[in-house]
Amino acid sequence: MNQKNGKNSLGIDICFEDLGNPIELFKKWFTKAKETEINDPNAVAIATANKNHQPNVRMVLLKGLSDRGFVFYTNLNSKKGTELKENQKASMCFHWKSLRRQVRVLGIVEEVSQKEADDYFNSRPYKNRIGAWASTQSKILDSRETFLNKIKEFEKKYPNESNVPRPPHWSGWRVIPKEIEFWLDGEGRIHERLNYKKNNGQWLKELLYP
Repeated sequence: MNQKNGKNSLGIDICFEDLGNPIELFKKWFTKAKETEINDPNAVAIATANKNHQPNVRMVLLKGLSDRGFVFYTNLNSKKGTELKENQKASMCFHWKSLRRQVRVLGIVEEVSQKEADDYFNSRPYKNRIGAWASTQSKILDSRETFLNKIKEFEKKYPNESNVPRPPHWSGWRVIPKEIEFWLDGEGRIHERLNYKKNNGQWLKELLYP
């Protein structure tokens, strides 16, 4: 790597490094974010669209990362789950204010394997697992008390904290990236942007105007 005046070979900040695989660069930025972000460095906005092409965005937590993609978990019958079944495309955006950095991911989605879903579900706290049974996510709730009563019902049904099965409607989605963009804040809005785009199985790098 050419580290002249704090820049890499592309003339941008050395925090972008010179890596051929954007997942490896993401891991480095994510590790840094874990050191500086006060709350939830794995928080990410996930955008979906329904069959009528209406965009929808909300925050989730990144719970898995590999060369294949980025994993989060949810109720498959929730609004996001329904939209992902209708339109298997999604976009993610990580924003780490403490670092003044951002990462955007565009790609298609796939449901994680049954084993992956089971392993992660079983690692969750008891209350979280019970909540997955009690909540019909995104559906209209007549009162908070109704939900709290359902939680009590499932606590009675599954009193053994080490033996709560995963609901069939609860699993994970993996966003398989076709583009990953790394963004660094710059003075006077002269930001630095490095985009990786997949072409025939290979990652190509390009600089973008801010």
